[in-house]
Amino acid sequence: MKKTWFASDFHLGVNARLSSAERERQIVRWLDVISSDAEAIYFVGDVFDFWFEYRTVVPKGYVRLLGKLAELRDGGLPIYFFTGNHDMWMFRYFEQEMGIPTYRQPIVRHIHGKTFFIGHGDGLGPGDHGYKLLKKVFANPACQWLFGSIHPNIGMTLANFLSGKSRSLYPEAPSFLGEDQEWLLAYANRKLDAIFADYFIFGHRHLPIDYVLKNGRSRYLNLGEWLHHCSYAVFDGQDVQIHFFENDKGIIYGNNEGVKY
Repeated sequence: MKKTWFASDFHLGVNARLSSAERERQIVRWLDVISSDAEAIYFVGDVFDFWFEYRTVVPKGYVRLLGKLAELRDGGLPIYFFTGNHDMWMFRYFEQEMGIPTYRQPIVRHIHGKTFFIGHGDGLGPGDHGYKLLKKVFANPACQWLFGSIHPNIGMTLANFLSGKSRSLYPEAPSFLGEDQEWLLAYANRKLDAIFADYFIFGHRHLPIDYVLKNGRSRYLNLGEWLHHCSYAVFDGQDVQIHFFENDKGIIYGNNEGVKY
């Protein structure tokens, strides 16, 4: 059976353990490895550290990744994109140029008899009211129009500065806070009261997590990131597991049997 792959938080455009250009090449190598037995690939937000689509202009760079995505789509492989908090101003460029749907809210997918709840994760869960308000401002069409009226040379420079091109903003080892403090874990547990899903798949947290939820059956999986972890998840038709690409020191946090701590 072919496999479904999930990855998020590449943050291309910012340097970390590898430079952004080196990390882009690494991601393309990963796509070369997985594409032969891939049924679909989900990119679950923050692929870019900043992205804004002007009416006739898109950000400079990322040609290796975009070229690989176009190649895979032309070969018939389904690919799905989610916006994150860093690339939320992605509009219809991917859909129009490559036929890649772009989602701005979590979705539910049924894959080989399993139910997946998939989303980037920003703005979900309790607290974080300041960001939730800011996200509403950024999602406002009037604010998007105002930013789009700025010349790209100025707008992109300003946005890249504000997005924080600094390694200090992306710590290599964030702490797992436990069931009560991990807000996406809490969100998934609460969501179970309204819907059932076998797997809740999120990014945003920058920490590979595999956690069995309160019903003892569903699992919350966070995809981690590629600044340091190079982590991703794969569904083989029976189960989902987190793996690491070109990183033999990866650690998965959770309470699931067999999970590495």
